[in-house]
Order: sequence, then structure tokens, then C-alpha cells
Amino acid sequence: MMRRAYVVLSVLLLAAVVVQFYLAAVGAFDRPNDDDSYTAHGIVGMAVIPLAAILATVAAALARAPGRLIGLTILPLGLVVVQVLIVELGRAVGGATEDRTPAVSLAILGLHAVNGLLIMGVCGRVLARSRELARSSRPDRSGESGRAGESGRAGESGRAGESGRAGESGRSGGFAPAPRP
Repeated sequence: MMRRAYVVLSVLLLAAVVVQFYLAAVGAFDRPNDDDSYTAHGIVGMAVIPLAAILATVAAALARAPGRLIGLTILPLGLVVVQVLIVELGRAVGGATEDRTPAVSLAILGLHAVNGLLIMGVCGRVLARSRELARSSRPDRSGESGRAGESGRAGESGRAGESGRAGESGRSGGFAPAPRP
């Protein structure tokens, strides 16, 4: 149940980031372009995405996700803090004013979009991993359950270090890279 909630919250987190990009474009093309152009972008970035990241992280912990996945789930919140720092640094460096933005400020402010892409990538990865976790808790319907080394739950196994699913490790309870053939 909590794993399904984690997936739903991961979907909402990624959707909020997609909406954030849309609102940034709306703000960029709004005329006249002023501080009000980015109001909705600011609300989603400073309230909705952080809240969604916190809720998804709580759901991940309650779903007993591996520690690295819980850390990955809270990462968008940290990257939102980086977004704010990028904007503040870009405004402070080079003497940016309402009428003029120096090249050095633009170079720094451009990192806001790059960090936004990083946030989107992390959220996409969180969604993929949350779906893997949710699938790993479903009972095997193929009639092959009970094979040695498989328990139907992520990170558990009849044999040390194997769960019967590629990319999962019974020792750490996390998702390790799949072995190479």
C-alpha cells in the first residue's frame, strides 16, 4: 500500500517539475516581462516541489525503500535550494540591475535551467525506482514462486546476496547494479 502511495507521489513530483518548466516558459514570453511574470513559477518551485519531495520521501521511508532511494527522493529539495542560490548569486555578481544584466550574471543565471534539468532527471529516476520497488513487492503470478533465492520482496533472499531479481542485493537491502554477463 505504501509502495503504491510512493509511486503516486513520485508521479506528482515529476509532474510538478514539468509544470515548473512550462511556467518558466510562460514567464519568459509574458509581455510586459516583470516580476509578476514568474509568480506561478516561483510558487511551484518554492512550495509545491519541496512539499511533494518531502511527502514522497516520507512515503519512501514508510515503504521501506532502500536508504539510497530515500536519499535520492529528497534530493530535489536540496536542488531547489541550489536553484535559489543560483538566482541570488547571479543577481549579486556583476552588479545586475532592473535594466541591465552583465554577462557574468547571465552565465551564472543560465545554470538555473541546467539545475532544473538535473531536478527533472532526478525526479524521473525516482519515479522509475519507485515503480521497481512497487513491482518487487507484488506476488509472483507465474506460478514459479518458491524458487531458491526468491522471496518476492526487494532485498530479501533465501541465499546471501541474491534476491533472484537483477539489480537487487540481499546484503544491503538496496538496488545494486546488475551483474555483467
